[in-house]
Amino acid sequence: MEKQLYTISVFTENNVGVLNQVTIIFTRRCINLESLSASATSIPGVHKLTLTAYGERRQMEKVVQQIEKRIDVIKAFLHTDDEIVYQEVALYKVPTDRLLIESNLENIIRHHGARILDITQEYTILEKTGHNNETEALFEELKRYDIRQFVRSGRVTVTKSPIEHVSNYIELMERLHPTTNTPDAD
Repeated sequence: MEKQLYTISVFTENNVGVLNQVTIIFTRRCINLESLSASATSIPGVHKLTLTAYGERRQMEKVVQQIEKRIDVIKAFLHTDDEIVYQEVALYKVPTDRLLIESNLENIIRHHGARILDITQEYTILEKTGHNNETEALFEELKRYDIRQFVRSGRVTVTKSPIEHVSNYIELMERLHPTTNTPDAD
C-alpha cells in the first residue's frame, strides 16, 4: 500500500503533558510528524492538536485508536485532504534594499498573494497563507533575493462536514454520563 498524508485532529483538555502523550504514540511506531499545531477551540475548555504524518490508512487508524485511549483526549479524528479545509502561514524575512532595488520582487510578492507585515531599513517581513506547496513555491523564488529567515506554521483545519462531530460527541457523553451536583447538606 502507498503511504499518503493524513491529518489527525485531536480534541483534548488543556492539561500539561497531553502533547507528549500524543506524540509518543507516533514515536513508538517510527512515524515522523510533518507538522503540528495546537490551539483553543470554540468549545470552552477544549483544545485541538492538528498533526500531519505520512502512513498507510490502517496504520493511521490504529494511531487514532491509541490516541483516544489517553485520559485527557476527548476525541480524535483521521482525515484525508479532501475531507478538510486547511491552511498554513509562512513568514519570510528579506533584505529591504533588495526589495527596493529588484523590480521583479514586487511582482513575485503580488503573484503569490503575499503581504508585507513589517518594513525596517534592514529587512522586510512577508506573510503568505496557503497550502504547503504554495508557501514553499514562494520560498523557492525568494531564495535568489538573499532570504534571511523562513518559518512555516503547522496546518490548521476545519472539516467540510456540516456537523461538528466533537460537539455532538461531547453532548452524547454528557447525556450518557451526567454530572450530578449534589447540594450541600444543611
